[in-house]
Amino acid sequence: MIDGVATDSSSTQSNDKTRRTRRTRMTGAERRQQLLEIGRTLFAAKGFEGTSVEEIAAKAGVSKPVVYEHFGGKEGLYAVVVDREMRCLLDMVTGSLTAGHPRELCEQAAFALLDYIEEYTDGFRILVRDSPIPQSTGSFASLISDIATQVEDILGREFKSRGFDSKLAPLYAQALVGMVALTGQWWLDVRRPKKAEVAAHLVNLAWHGLDGLEQKPRLIGHRKN
Repeated sequence: MIDGVATDSSSTQSNDKTRRTRRTRMTGAERRQQLLEIGRTLFAAKGFEGTSVEEIAAKAGVSKPVVYEHFGGKEGLYAVVVDREMRCLLDMVTGSLTAGHPRELCEQAAFALLDYIEEYTDGFRILVRDSPIPQSTGSFASLISDIATQVEDILGREFKSRGFDSKLAPLYAQALVGMVALTGQWWLDVRRPKKAEVAAHLVNLAWHGLDGLEQKPRLIGHRKN
């Protein structure tokens, strides 16, 4: 009895249950997005092997079959998470290359990767791990290769204008992008110095290295092959 009014406890419990159900009910698209976000967080923290379908389902407040219904299992969920992160990073890098001067293009590429690491830390942690799924949509190495292809076109034009062999542009593109990517992995954990300073040092090494490039580099040691 509340304020002199009798209440039916079973009716109250039923209403509470209905409100909870209504509060957690999602559309198929909303549930899929929720599972992706939960999976992304768990994969970043524990890796693929350390994450279970049971844990994903429990975090989402659903049963295991719901996860299978949307993704076919943990492998399917992981593949979608990786694919989304790869497209996000690639779009950020390629979309940043808007400047006309080659040095500023180097700065923009370095900032794009560091921005992604800062804003999408969980995604980057997932990408830099070797994928345990052979049929996964890609790997960090393939992503770096995709980004290097964008840089390759820029370097090719610059090499040609300076009388260098433009056929070597792919090699230098891989070297430059790989340098930034590996530095980014290191910076992911230490977060020092500040982002702008890291970008400045990366471009300092890349730009002044390219500025003093020899047309036909020679080895000074005894080994020649």
